[in-house]
Amino acid sequence: MKTVYTNQAPEAIGPYSQGIIVNNLFYSSGQIPLTPEMEIVGDGIHEQTEQVLKNVQAVLKEAGASLESVVKTTIFIKNMDDFPVINEIYGRYFDEHQPARSCVEVARLPKDVQIEIEVIALVNE
Repeated sequence: MKTVYTNQAPEAIGPYSQGIIVNNLFYSSGQIPLTPEMEIVGDGIHEQTEQVLKNVQAVLKEAGASLESVVKTTIFIKNMDDFPVINEIYGRYFDEHQPARSCVEVARLPKDVQIEIEVIALVNE
């Protein structure tokens, strides 16, 4: 196993890593809308979704993967009414390549943010 860390995404806020590579698969921890400087971005779902996807891209890059090599995403959201906005933004990042995906409404997320996304991706060799 190899631990993944980049200063281009927020540090873990607990006893976990940004992600782990096992064999040729990268498993990310959930990314929330924190900047690399650990500041929450906006209170709206649009800004928060954009930041989360930027963080996902940063950890993927560090792992030797990319959005195009993502196999599965899991999205946790605070309000299912935000799904159309999230879907529109997500679709700009995952345009032609569309990995398997789950989306779940949850009662609460770390730091009371609106969205969290985790991914599993193939590591480019």
